[in-house]
Amino acid sequence: MQTSETLERARSEGWTDQEVVERVKAGDTALYEIIMRRYNQRLYHVVRAILRDDAEAEDVIQDAYVRAYQHLDQFAGRAPFSTWLTRIAVHEALRRMRWRNSNQQLEDTEHDQEGHMSVVEPSLDPEQRASMGELGQLLEEAVLDLPDQYRTVIMVREVEELSTAETAAALDLTEENVKVRLHRGRAMMRERLFARVGGSGKSAFPFMGSRCDRVVFGVFARL
Repeated sequence: MQTSETLERARSEGWTDQEVVERVKAGDTALYEIIMRRYNQRLYHVVRAILRDDAEAEDVIQDAYVRAYQHLDQFAGRAPFSTWLTRIAVHEALRRMRWRNSNQQLEDTEHDQEGHMSVVEPSLDPEQRASMGELGQLLEEAVLDLPDQYRTVIMVREVEELSTAETAAALDLTEENVKVRLHRGRAMMRERLFARVGGSGKSAFPFMGSRCDRVVFGVFARL
């Protein structure tokens, strides 16, 4: 079966992560695209929350996918593949942050002057886009202003909607620590802000198509 047909079949039949991973391990590496497109947005949210830099987040996500691919044989299935993958991305982001901190000759203001994440869904009408843009920017600023330990938990638990157990596994925390950090993080943010954004919080942090494509193409170029 041709690669394109296999990809289409995998998508239409809703293959599980485990099914896709087994096929990739068997040599059908093109199917790894399914994994990347399935989790690009989640990894972007988490890594961006740690690093606060769009371009650097993309680099780290690619590193995480390459590392995961190289160690697929080590995935034992004791936790969901998505948790295992998220954990690798978190470790890569923290490693990059340690490297960054050891090179403090870079001006701190460079990161403060980075452009905001794209926060508007392209399918909205002009009025909705304006409203969503305002709310999305407020939400982004509120989340990114949190201390690191709370910001990452908020992004994983609230924006990506992982369970407490999944968040704990992904971030190497106990479930009790997740609950404490989530509670404190929420308390630091204005309750009215989250009340206004509500269920649209996830769409305020989209991983737009061009960025998703860059990650996929970049990873395949390195495999």
